[in-house]
Amino acid sequence: MDSATVLIISVGAIVIAFTGLAIYTAFGPPSKQLADPFDDHED
Repeated sequence: MDSATVLIISVGAIVIAFTGLAIYTAFGPPSKQLADPFDDHED
């Protein structure tokens, strides 16, 4: 394969992996540990 094709596939895989990790962190089991700063500082 051409080196540009390998680079594009590698960057695409990293972006997809990072997006999957972000979605898992936001909506999966780790989201129970997230705190909402607006709820912490109600008037």
